[in-house]
Order: sequence, then C-alpha cells, then structure tokens
Amino acid sequence: MEKITSKLSAIVSAAFAEAGYDPSLGAVSVSDRADLCQFQCNGALSGAKLYHKAPIMIARDVAEKLSPRAEFSLAEAVPPGFINLSLSDGYLAALVSEISRDENLGVPQCEKPETIVIDYGGPNVAKELHIGHLRSAIIGEALKRTARATGRTVYGDVHFGDWGTPYGLTIAEYKVRHPDWACFREDFDPERDSFPDIDEKELNAIYPFASAKSKEDPEFKAAARQVVVDLQNRKPGIYAIWKKMKDVSVSSVKQIYKRLGVDFDYWYGECDADVFTPELIEILKEKGLLHESEGAQVVDVAEEGDKISVPPIIVKKSDNSSIYATWDLATIIQRERDFKPDRIWYLTDKRQSLHFLQVFRCAKKAGLVPETTELRHLGFGAMTGSDGKPFKTRDGGVLPLKALVETVDGAALEKLKDSEYISGDKTEIAHAIGMAALKFGDMQNQPIKDYIFDIDKFLAFDGKTGTYLLYTVTRINSILKKAGIGYDEPLEYKKITVDGERSLALAVALCGESYERAFEDMNPAALCESAYNIASAFSRFYHDNRILTEENPETRQSWLALCAVTRRTLVKLLDCLGIETVENM
Repeated sequence: MEKITSKLSAIVSAAFAEAGYDPSLGAVSVSDRADLCQFQCNGALSGAKLYHKAPIMIARDVAEKLSPRAEFSLAEAVPPGFINLSLSDGYLAALVSEISRDENLGVPQCEKPETIVIDYGGPNVAKELHIGHLRSAIIGEALKRTARATGRTVYGDVHFGDWGTPYGLTIAEYKVRHPDWACFREDFDPERDSFPDIDEKELNAIYPFASAKSKEDPEFKAAARQVVVDLQNRKPGIYAIWKKMKDVSVSSVKQIYKRLGVDFDYWYGECDADVFTPELIEILKEKGLLHESEGAQVVDVAEEGDKISVPPIIVKKSDNSSIYATWDLATIIQRERDFKPDRIWYLTDKRQSLHFLQVFRCAKKAGLVPETTELRHLGFGAMTGSDGKPFKTRDGGVLPLKALVETVDGAALEKLKDSEYISGDKTEIAHAIGMAALKFGDMQNQPIKDYIFDIDKFLAFDGKTGTYLLYTVTRINSILKKAGIGYDEPLEYKKITVDGERSLALAVALCGESYERAFEDMNPAALCESAYNIASAFSRFYHDNRILTEENPETRQSWLALCAVTRRTLVKLLDCLGIETVENM
C-alpha cells in the first residue's frame, strides 16, 4: 500500500499541472502545525522564482483546483505561499479501511528487491555480556524487523569477536593455571586427546585478570602474543581450547539474547572472516593500495575536503598479525560472496565512527563491494545513571546484561504484585512488561544520544512508556473480547462521527510514514513516536466514548472496526521494536 503522503502528492502534483505549473512542485508532507491542518505543500514557494510570480498567487491557483475534490475538507492557500490540506472524513475512513485490508497493514513496501546485512550485537568470546551490549542488540533487532516489514531480505549477523589478542591472553592464562591439560602439549592430537570442559564462570573471570597481568608482566604478554600466532595458524591444541571457549560463550550469550527477544540468522565471527585475509591482502597489493608505514602495512584513506584527520588504516601490524580492521575488511569480502547485499549496516558505540569510516573507504577503494553498495554505520550513545555517567554496579563495575534483565524483571514483577487482572504466568508477563519498558525507554531516544536509565519512569503506566503501550493493547483486547470480535479480523471501517475518532483514524493512517522514516534514518524512535501517538489518540477516544454500549448499531460497529485496526497497527509497531504484547495486565 502506498503511503498517504505519496497518494496526496500525486493528487496535488496533478493540480499543479492543471493550473499550469510544474507537477514536481506538488510534494506533500505531514503538517508541522496540526492545529491548522493535517498536511501541507510548500511547492508554491519554490515555484516563485521559476515562474516570476508571487508564491501566494501560485498557491491560490492550485488550491482552487483542489478545493472541490472529495479527498479534502480543507485546501487553502495561506501567506506567504503554503497550501494547507486536511482530509475529508469519508476519504480518511476509506484509507483506514484500506489499511485494515492490506496484507502489510499500510506499511509501504520497497519498490525493488533489496538485500541487507545488519551487523549488530558484537559479543566477544570469554567476555560476559554487559550493558554496553544492550543498545546494539535491541536497536539492531528493531532495524532488522523494520526492514523486513518493508519487504526487504535481511540477514542479522552477530559478528562474534573471537580472534586475536584477547584470546591469546585468555589461553595463555589457562596454560598458567592448567599446565597439565593435554591441549598444551606439543604432540596434542584432537582425535586422540581430550581435556576438561571449560567452566563459564572461570572463563569470564580470566580475561580481565589476564589483561591486567599483561600490563605488568612482559614475559606473560610475550607468551600471549605467541599464542595468538599459534591460534591464527590453527595449532591443534590451541585451536581446540579456543573452540571450547567459543562454544561455552556462544551458549551463554544465546540464552541472554533469547531473554532479550533478540535473534540472529548467522553467528559468524572474526575467525570465519580470517580465511579471506590472504585474498584481502592480495587485492590491496594488486591495486597498489598497500604500503609500509613504521613496519605496518597500511592503506591511505584520507580524502580531499576531510574536516577531520583520517589516518591510514592498518591492515597488518609490524609483526604481520591481523587486527579488527583486517577482519572487518575480510568480513566484507565474505558478505559479498555469501549475500551480495545492497546495504551493509553496522551498529556499534559511536566512538567507533572513525574506524568504520576508514574501513568503508578502504573497501570502496579496493572494490571489495560494488560502488552502489551502501556501507553505513549507526553509532549510538550510552545508557547512563541519573548522574549522567555510564551506568555501573554499586561497586563501580560494569553491570552484566543478565543482571540488568533480572533487575528490570524484578521491578516489573513488583509493579504487578497487586494486580487482579493477570491470568497466566505472572513471572513471564512481568518479563514481557519489563522488556517493553526497557526497550521503549531506550529506543524512543535518538540513537546517537546518551540517555538516563530510570526504571521507575520506564515502568510508569502513563506517559510515553512501553508499559503504557502494552496497557493500551490490553484495553483494546478487553473491548474486542467482550464484543466477540477476533483480534485479527479485518472489519470494514465506514465513517467518522466524533473528533476523537478522527484523531485516532489519522494516527493509524499516518503509521506507514513512520516505517519509512525509521528505515531511512536507521532510527526506531520514529516507530516509538507513531506507537505513542496512536495509543494516546486511542486513550482519548476511549475516554470520551462508550464503545460497547453505543446505541447506534452502525456507529458501534464502525468504532469496533477502528479498535480492531488500531490494535493490529499497534501490535505490528511493537513487534518491529522487538516488544512482545501481553493479554492483560
């Protein structure tokens, strides 16, 4: 289904042409003055220079053509040359009915097939997930679902950090603690020899210990470097313990992501990309891009006009070892082979923006992907405490993500303890409410900005919260159940009878616009805003009208149809945000 502004733009463009003006001037947008009109067209302002005519005169000529049309209740020219537009009730009701019947529920579909790879999550072997991993996971999941809702083919890849220095340090410390393990023998044979399973708790504790140790112990640091070389050469014993470490980490991480409602199509890591490193080096050499700088192999990526200093990207360190940039470039080769994507999106902390600028420029200079392939990085801000500083545990440590989920679940359960309306597992319902509060509290903000974690505010039943949205859905559930109407029944919405109904119908009709904004801007906040606008409009409509006891049967049926499409629209928005609804609360 075409979005409303596109439908209206076609109508207004035809009116411009009919009045003797360029039809390209007829672009319509949602009004930024809702108190004056619902939509606006500013094309007459641009046409003034083109036709050497006052913009108000052009606007009046076009408005004169639009005024008689059945689509509009208002089409007027206002100084200095705006065209204010509002929809007629009949046309708005027809739009809502069209949305109800549409298999995509009014979400505009992409004009041509597209494939997108989204790189998000970014966990690491031997490191426990912490709150720094939250935003990448939930924003990435929302963007994946949003892109799929618009008809695109999307692959989510967790891109495990599983290759390099951290794992050399960790394995080197295992060798210190467990020198008798068979994997550390020179004659280790994976077909013949075995060694104990890796303990997850010990694994998570070893890396920070080994990292600190390497700063004070040069011999240990040198030993860890040798382990990295052995690992990248796949020395049997070192590779075997690395694989066990990874299996334990992946199993643990999957459990936490499942509780977050985050899912990945692929669990590739840097190791999977490393096999493409020789090819990467060969390509860079063939194109004359690779040169030596202070012993390292680098590629110059600075461009004329850069407003910041963009240093060369290091592809191989002076000891010939690979680093993050190497694997990110090799991963681009892998993704081009596997998926031939039109776009590759990356979600990480905004402090990595320079790194990705270097990677993307190198990839394009080397022709690792076609020039038309979009390589795009979404850098996000941090979750902070009330003091504006990064959120930490009471003792000043980084809060594990598992502990954050448990904290939110506990707060939601406490909120529900006196509720008489819940049927089912209260613990799981509390989890769904807690995740809705957490995710909406995060994603309603602009991704690039830091935000304050305030669980009491996020769990409030009123205001702009995920809890309020879930409550709105349960309120509609109750109405439809009492009326004997199925949740997914596409009922015919026939007419608008009251002002609150008009506002709700418009909010539902505008929902499709938010998907396009969320996709183009890589910003789920657009979906959050639409969901909140719909929920707020429904609450006002519900408060002012007795839907189930309305005496006029035609009006009652129309209102129930509006309730049904409102619920479906809200549920779809929430699903794209990775938020699960509940039956009652």
